[in-house]
Amino acid sequence: MLKEKLNIILELTKVRITVLVTVTTVFGYVLAARTISTAIILPALGIFLLACGSAVVNHYQEWKTDSLMARTRNRPIPAGKISVRDVLLLAIGLALTGSMFLYLGSGLTALLLGWLAFFWYNVVYTPLKKKSSLAVIPGSLIGAIPPVVGWVSGGGELLDPKIGVIAFFFFIWQVPHFWLLLLALGKDYERAGFPTLTKVFSREQLIRLTFIWTAVTAITVLLFPVYEIIKTSYTGYILLVLALWLIIASSKLLNLKSDNYSFAFKSINLFVLIVIIVVSIDKLLIIV
Repeated sequence: MLKEKLNIILELTKVRITVLVTVTTVFGYVLAARTISTAIILPALGIFLLACGSAVVNHYQEWKTDSLMARTRNRPIPAGKISVRDVLLLAIGLALTGSMFLYLGSGLTALLLGWLAFFWYNVVYTPLKKKSSLAVIPGSLIGAIPPVVGWVSGGGELLDPKIGVIAFFFFIWQVPHFWLLLLALGKDYERAGFPTLTKVFSREQLIRLTFIWTAVTAITVLLFPVYEIIKTSYTGYILLVLALWLIIASSKLLNLKSDNYSFAFKSINLFVLIVIIVVSIDKLLIIV
């Protein structure tokens, strides 16, 4: 019984996504503070819980459309595993607790940024998905905010161009990330009534668009040495190799005959993870 309830909570909070949000927050902190200390605990926990609360609200917002898609019809609300009332209570509890931790750990600016991400996801992006097939582009702002929260928490200036480049990198990455899912699950989204690019573009056109955005994601990391986000030439060479690898790996999409896009999806996500690790090591090991 307890295990079942825990699984329901983990699914409602989209824990794999919210953990990634927390990782990018810690990344922003490391870039600004150039160290890892206990000071990151409260803001990281705060953004995690706030993101969990936002995810739970999203389950409430989309449970009717979730019931129409094979991929999501077994989610907790459409499957009748939890009441709407309990979902809303959980969302409120997570959001309030996360807000408190974020404020106590980082102050008002970080809290306002966290609330902006919450608002953008649940009030702007989620309704927009039902109206526009291009909603993912403004929606990608959501993923650009957590590293800024970490940056501010680590003592960085909000308007510093360095965190602007980092935020842009995470913004750009999310577009091909989503479009690769769309290529694989487009029919499911159509059944649920979402406007999708699969109705606007042919498969080949959407693949080319996805490749272009993936290549831009790769090229964006080459801005890191320009803006002195990294300090050593070795790190710059590693980022260059990673960028070339991602472009070459994703170029296989252009000649793909099957509907197996998993290799490209895994490649771009692995690329982002390695970039986070490499740049973090550069910041933590280099004393300036």
